Amino acid sequence: MRRGWVIGGAGILVLVALMGWSRWRGEAVSVLQVQQRPLEQWVVASGQVRSQSLARMGAEITGTVAQRHVREGDQVAAGDLLISLQADDWQAQLQQAQTALDQLRNQLYPQAVHTLQEARLAWQQSEREAQRRMQLAKDDMLATEQAEQAELQAKIRKATLKRAELAEHALKPGGDEERLLQHKLELARASLAKTRIHAPFAGRVQTRNVEPGDQVQPGKVLLEIARLDDLEVVAAVDEKYMAPLALEQRAVVIADAWPQQELQAQVSFLAPAVDEAGGTLDVHLQVDDPQRLLRQGMTVSVSVLTASKPQAWVVPRDYLQQQSVWRLQDGRLQQVPVTIGLQTSTQVEVLSGLHGGDWLVLPHQRLQQGARLRVGQIISHD
Repeated sequence: MRRGWVIGGAGILVLVALMGWSRWRGEAVSVLQVQQRPLEQWVVASGQVRSQSLARMGAEITGTVAQRHVREGDQVAAGDLLISLQADDWQAQLQQAQTALDQLRNQLYPQAVHTLQEARLAWQQSEREAQRRMQLAKDDMLATEQAEQAELQAKIRKATLKRAELAEHALKPGGDEERLLQHKLELARASLAKTRIHAPFAGRVQTRNVEPGDQVQPGKVLLEIARLDDLEVVAAVDEKYMAPLALEQRAVVIADAWPQQELQAQVSFLAPAVDEAGGTLDVHLQVDDPQRLLRQGMTVSVSVLTASKPQAWVVPRDYLQQQSVWRLQDGRLQQVPVTIGLQTSTQVEVLSGLHGGDWLVLPHQRLQQGARLRVGQIISHD
């Protein structure tokens, strides 16, 4: 009996020793080792495809739509006919102006030339007759009254000649009358041309607000055309993430319609002011879209690379607690202040306070400064 007690007592001593050893070594905890790895800082936001050049097409004259040649979504080239207005009245005005000009050149001006020639001949004849009668009156061979009548007739013929010269001058090629009719012709031709509305550049029809038979007038938008080669993405970035943004930063754009297609982009413009209602900053991006996947108004996801380092001391954000981390060194737990550099949604760069190979413990309420712990499970960064 005594021998058994001795053996049992020895077992208890061993058990107590083991418990003391375990307590001295500390509780085993999961740890993460500080390592260098590549780190990229991205700003992520939702964006929309817009066109820098959006032409709102309208009529310059009042009229009735005769034909609509395009629909929404149609791709057009520069100069393509979009809308035709009824042109009968304008065509008639053009023909009237052309007829008046032809009449001037072919009838009125030749008649004015002929009238001028007749007036000149009549004046010359009346001048000779007046001179002859004045001489006869001086020689007492003719009554003075008859000589005065001949002189008055010569003056009347001269006034008629002057009017004929003025008329011929106004009607001659390049004269006032021809310039006036030419101006009317050009106005009529321009008005007729305005009955046909053409695309100002190559693009895609975005909206259509008119049908044949509709009455239109200046100021009414009939079509909207977006330039094909001028699409951009505008992302609304929360103002708290705007600090690292800069022009020419690289970005990736992914459309909801093609989630597998990553389009390369570049920041081209930063809005000068923050939207007060939404607290966001508009960031404009030029997108490389060789397959022309993007469409006006499309929703896209935007990721802007604001900073990157090929190698940095990286710690998961969960291990950071009020600008400090819990480090296990020589079996003792220490709360170490750190300086933070680049940050992502899940990781942060530690600029100072840690060294490569340090063991970090995930913060929780039971951690105490100086507690004795030991390395248990090693957590992977991935």
